[in-house]
Amino acid sequence: MAQLDERQLDPAVALAALDDAPPRTPHRQYALKDGDCFVVANDRGDIQGRGDGLFRDDTRVLSLLRLRVGGREPTLLGASLSQDNIVFTANMTNMPLEQLPQGIIHVERSRLLWQDRMFERIRLANYSDRELVVPVSLEFDADFRDMFEVRGTARRKRGRTFASETSADHVVLRYEGLDTLVRQSVISFSEQPVQLSAGNAEFRISLARRGGGSLFVEVGASHVAPPSRERHRSAAAHARWRMRAKRRHGATLHSSGRVFNDWMSRARADIALLTTELATGPYPYAGIPWFSTAFGRDGVISALQMLWLNPGLAKGVLSFLARHQATETLAFSDSQPGKIMHETRKGEMTALSELPFGRYYGGVDTTPLYVHLAGAYARRTGDMAFIDELWPSLCAAAGWIDAMRASHEHGFVAYQRAADTGLSNQGWKDSSDAVFHADGRIPQGPIALVEVQGYAFAAYRGLADLASRRGDEAAAKRWAECAESMRTAVERHFWMDGKGFYALALDGESKPCEVRASNAGHLLFVGLPSPERARRLVDQLLAAGFQTGWGIRTLADDEIPFNPMSYHNGSIWPHDTAMCGAGMARYGERDSLVRLLSGTFESAVHFNMRLPELFCGFTRAPGEAPVAYPVACLPQAWSSGSAFMLMQACLGLEIDGFENEIRVNRPRLPIGIDTLTVRRLRVGRAQVDLNFQRVGDRVAAFLDARDEGRAPLVVRS
Repeated sequence: MAQLDERQLDPAVALAALDDAPPRTPHRQYALKDGDCFVVANDRGDIQGRGDGLFRDDTRVLSLLRLRVGGREPTLLGASLSQDNIVFTANMTNMPLEQLPQGIIHVERSRLLWQDRMFERIRLANYSDRELVVPVSLEFDADFRDMFEVRGTARRKRGRTFASETSADHVVLRYEGLDTLVRQSVISFSEQPVQLSAGNAEFRISLARRGGGSLFVEVGASHVAPPSRERHRSAAAHARWRMRAKRRHGATLHSSGRVFNDWMSRARADIALLTTELATGPYPYAGIPWFSTAFGRDGVISALQMLWLNPGLAKGVLSFLARHQATETLAFSDSQPGKIMHETRKGEMTALSELPFGRYYGGVDTTPLYVHLAGAYARRTGDMAFIDELWPSLCAAAGWIDAMRASHEHGFVAYQRAADTGLSNQGWKDSSDAVFHADGRIPQGPIALVEVQGYAFAAYRGLADLASRRGDEAAAKRWAECAESMRTAVERHFWMDGKGFYALALDGESKPCEVRASNAGHLLFVGLPSPERARRLVDQLLAAGFQTGWGIRTLADDEIPFNPMSYHNGSIWPHDTAMCGAGMARYGERDSLVRLLSGTFESAVHFNMRLPELFCGFTRAPGEAPVAYPVACLPQAWSSGSAFMLMQACLGLEIDGFENEIRVNRPRLPIGIDTLTVRRLRVGRAQVDLNFQRVGDRVAAFLDARDEGRAPLVVRS
């Protein structure tokens, strides 16, 4: 194993450090997901180790799967995912074989997941003028490593790996963890290999002249039946049917731009792929491969991004987080009564408490974001019955916010990890080097992040509105006063007049970290800054120090730790760009927002229509593409959702669920788009199609004739 440095031991940073091989390239990896099972492979469909693999419940149950034809790696012709994210397909051809030239055999490798099983079909077509017997081999292995091991965390001791068990048409790989749980993978074949060993299966595929043949492979926790064409087709049909059902939830967008539509469609498909149906409802898992689980912060922000189109996602997120709200104080899990969960895991290391992430609460921003989402959901839907069910949880969350503020000198919400095993930084920039003073020094805690105070401000305002609607005017008044006191305190203690910007944070001595970071843009999102200060903030976020042409950097390029290739200190995170952009729209900045959306769209085009978790923050240059970050998650829920948050901000669209009214304020359309329709938009009990059309230098908004009168549309030019 390669020597792990301090950064690789940081549990917040996704770095595969098991060997010295070159890092993976996210947009050349292909991921499939089904429930708590996912697979990541390269463009040939090979699983190579490092960050690749078939994972189930946070354990890598297949770490190697290499296809060889005639003992050689086939030549790649092309690879793709189906539009619905269900089937991966690689098209390849043979390298020169004995007495056989290159390019005679077409190899099509297709793969899907269904019910925690991987189904694969390897189809060969013979384009030569004679019959052939083609040697095909599959090399395989399963290391049964916990996800945190795959990400680079070293363990002093592991469980017991059993010798492989082979039979005529399948092999069993098994591991017993230190938690006494036996995990296994069974690799089954549709035909008996001519040779089957502990790590390799060899076949001879007979191909008639101009004919073909197929090999079917399945990988699951058990051997249920021999793989076959019928089983493969049945699994594909069921997986596609379920995906269609998921994608039918909520409104969709259709524009006059074909490529733009491809981006919108892929983003919706990625949200659907990452959304898992839990007992509490749908929940968007954060991202593949490192964070394919329920994260509090990520789930809330993804739900906010999709709220105007699909409020059911927000309801599922709120229900899940309420069910897992903390009720006791535990240092190891960083839990306190009322606090909302940050992360949950199912792997061996968390089961053994080697790491605290089985159910971990070390996120300072998740609790106020949770409350904010509840208020936004109510405004979008008018669903006060659900809010009434949630009310005890919301009050408990508000109590936690109050307690944090009461313990701080200036009434801010601050964090300091309760145990050394937890995250040292607990905002969305949670790597160990993401918070610092202007000279680069790492501050001592407790740390009060600027954006967290904005989230708390929004939470209090939302609670005030909800309390008023529930008839509790005294509580409404108290929470409204809390919101205003938070606003006043932020303006007093975070604003840097000489820099025209808000400080990144206050340290444990209440000294500001006088750093210009994108965190301050989130204050715009919640509407905290005064108009004059908002203008100064917007101007800087749109200037060259932050704006790259692809998106907004997380850190201004003249700050000491700036590095465009870093995880948090100069890279571009699409969700961060979207929140800053939506905040700009809130303060009337529309035309620059259109350009921001355009840059984000063009980034997605270069990444095959998928925005990764993050990418490098280099300034855009003519003819060059954005630079990938080597171990970013792809797909990532809040990166996919950023398309819809930016789109809503451009359209100036809000839905008042209490009044069952659609409001459109100074709409804009993306560059190159002349018409856009929001189809099946739910407003109360009505479902309408809302149209936007460019007319000269303005954009008109109108409902389809059949929808007029079903939901009032208020347009402000």
